[in-house]
Amino acid sequence: MRVLVVGSGGREHALCWKLRQSPLLTELYCAPGNPGIAEVADLVPIAPDEIQKLADFAKEMSIDLTVVGPELPLTLGLADELDERGISVFGPRQGAAELEGSKVFAKEFMARHGIPTAAFRVIHDAKEAREAMAKFGYPVVLKADGLAAGKGVLIVGEQAEADDALKILFEDRRFGRAADRVVVEECLEGEELSFIALSDGERLLNFATTKDYKRIGEDDTGPNTGGMGAHSPSGVLSGESASGVVETVMRPTIAGMAAEGRPFIGVLYAGLMLTDDGPKVLEYNVRFGDPEAQPLFMRLEDDLLPVLASGAKGKFEVSRLHFRKAATSCIVLASAGYPGDPVKGEPITGIGAAREVEGVEVFHAGTALKDGKLVASGGRVLNVCGSGPDLQDALKLAYEAASKIQWPSKVLRRDIGRRVLTRET
Repeated sequence: MRVLVVGSGGREHALCWKLRQSPLLTELYCAPGNPGIAEVADLVPIAPDEIQKLADFAKEMSIDLTVVGPELPLTLGLADELDERGISVFGPRQGAAELEGSKVFAKEFMARHGIPTAAFRVIHDAKEAREAMAKFGYPVVLKADGLAAGKGVLIVGEQAEADDALKILFEDRRFGRAADRVVVEECLEGEELSFIALSDGERLLNFATTKDYKRIGEDDTGPNTGGMGAHSPSGVLSGESASGVVETVMRPTIAGMAAEGRPFIGVLYAGLMLTDDGPKVLEYNVRFGDPEAQPLFMRLEDDLLPVLASGAKGKFEVSRLHFRKAATSCIVLASAGYPGDPVKGEPITGIGAAREVEGVEVFHAGTALKDGKLVASGGRVLNVCGSGPDLQDALKLAYEAASKIQWPSKVLRRDIGRRVLTRET
């Protein structure tokens, strides 16, 4: 099969790495990719938001399956464009992608279908925001309606922070039109985790559980990011509880989307909070999590390609996915300044030494070649992933390998998995 992967981050590197292992694969392209992806796929210089160019390329090259990594092209209608040209694609159509593209749509959808989530109010300006925050009390959560690269969520703990948040949203317009509408919601307490499944429009194939770490600072401090680390299994969700999530969240979501004329084919990701009242949905994503995908693909035993190909056609040919008993972890190496304005252009060393650590894979996220040297080119730069018999071993390997990679502005969280391990002992 000739496959096109769209995207350029660590998630797409891991996806290409996994697809490359399939005996069904004949040619693999990635648009636009990165230097790490170039080791396993042919790079195509087309940006993820260049919908027409991507569709033209897929048609010209007789691509058998397109797999879309990031959310932006999905919300712009890439899957619709490919579908109209008769090109098989695993990823939701534009109407279904609104689950991630609009926080307002997602919250109102959950309310319509009885899917457990935090109480909320949709507001349009600072005055309405203050009224809503007064109703919910502190701490309270403000979410920009539109896409904000995982950074559009502000957790407000007191009045001074509320003033800063309102300035960011409505005066500085840091999130642009994504904050034309804002969701204000109660702040849920509990343990956060990710639940990811594949959907062919009717059926679900559940992935193993994962837990990611959104905040930039250790002990979950500082602003939200796209994710600073992850591990699988989550260590916080029992098998019984996972079944409950499927029945109360995942199946009702797929059924609700179908009932509303937006059948969902692709990756359904529910960010959950395990509260005293049971799991509640924090947000939906319509693609693999990043960095959750990286440890998940390392655990996945099945050939991913035929699973995605059959799902794109609306009928999975298997009833479940199989995962190795091992634990896997992912440590994100970022550049100082992230999630704001990261330092760029600094040369990176030590990746070869990191890869020599047994059980470790290194996936590129924000890297580029400059004068023949690998440099940091984004906020999240590299994903160092370890696999071991248990979570403690997986994390130890990943951190050992991460210590071998250097550039002047490298930053990372050193507490990924710590709280879960403490609970287990």
